[in-house]
Amino acid sequence: MKKRPILLFWVLSILITILWTFENTDKIEKIKRELKKKLSINIKIDETQIEEIENKDFFNIEANAYDVSFRKIYSVKTKTSFLENNSKNNQLFDIKDLTIYTQSGYKINNNKQTKINLNKNFHLKYNGGIKTILTINNKKFALLTSEKTNCYYAAIVSLETLLEIFKTECLPDKEDNYDFNGLGSSFIVDENYILLSLGTPTSKSSVINELAQNKNSFFGKILKFNKKDFNEEELIPYIYSYGHRVPQGMTKISSTVFAVEHGPKGGDEINLIDENKNYGWPISSYGTRYFYDNDGKSYKFNHVSNNFEEPLFAFVPSIGISALNKCPVILEKYYKKNCLIGLSLYGNDLRQGKSLIIFLLNDSLKKVDSIEKIFLGPEYPLRHFVTNSNNELYEDANGSIYVSVDNDGIFEIKFQNFR
Repeated sequence: MKKRPILLFWVLSILITILWTFENTDKIEKIKRELKKKLSINIKIDETQIEEIENKDFFNIEANAYDVSFRKIYSVKTKTSFLENNSKNNQLFDIKDLTIYTQSGYKINNNKQTKINLNKNFHLKYNGGIKTILTINNKKFALLTSEKTNCYYAAIVSLETLLEIFKTECLPDKEDNYDFNGLGSSFIVDENYILLSLGTPTSKSSVINELAQNKNSFFGKILKFNKKDFNEEELIPYIYSYGHRVPQGMTKISSTVFAVEHGPKGGDEINLIDENKNYGWPISSYGTRYFYDNDGKSYKFNHVSNNFEEPLFAFVPSIGISALNKCPVILEKYYKKNCLIGLSLYGNDLRQGKSLIIFLLNDSLKKVDSIEKIFLGPEYPLRHFVTNSNNELYEDANGSIYVSVDNDGIFEIKFQNFR
């Protein structure tokens, strides 16, 4: 008999808890946010494992008109944010000339790893970290993710003074929808200005995606900064183009700017970037929504009819496109055409990523004449090219280029046996 009141009390307690939870969902979300904050307030950055590789044998992949030789030269067990080599292109490659910046906040040079001094707002949550490194007026700056009093944003930070000289607005929506993999980004340095791409840091939030069409937001944009302003305490950029999802790689041929960006489920793009133009996200895309988002419903395919810029090419399915640069000289001489080279990450079962992508363009640079995808192997998600500090492709005296593979290392790529 004594068990019955206890059982009744237990049932009533559960009912009261359910009713309170149902009527106080905002309070529940607040409690979850506070718990999440407490659990992740002390971010432990694991040290990167680095080592030179003794066995440096190439293995060959047959492309359409030549062979691609591929070998690992350096082990780096993390994701990179920028690979800098300022030695001349006609020199032999020396690993001591390479500086590797990692997303987790380290700098690696000459087999030595040092933690980069960053301000207290830096965080690694939601796939955050350092996204790229800028060298302006001989000073280093990092584009990175920051948090202050539950405000999550992107910032450009001086690595000398630790000041935030530029920052975005706070991300809207709930934290569960944040994904800073969607931030990108890449940059172009010209004589007087810098173009910097910023994506929309989410994979599922319509609220964050819609920032790409909001000119009061810096997300989903390619931003233009005056180089002389990097000596000031606060940078105010100009919106160069908008309607971008995740503009991951960017380069130029002469004065013409090109960018590649991740689509949603399908729809990776290469775009010719014109000033003040709208590239359609999240209204138009050749990809579709994921099935958890409105049952996978398609976007509007036709960009022009909605006053948007059509991509030069859209990959359907996606290939996880990442970096973009001008082709090395050996390919330019072979093709005798305007040539861009890209990298790709994971792709999917229908269209594999982990490839080199060769884009051949017509003389006016307004049409892609040919695309060749050279699959390097199932274990090689390709992240960055080794470049100089201006993000221009580095190639050594042997015509080799160098790339990073996520959580693996630095690899040499050589083009040979042209047919």
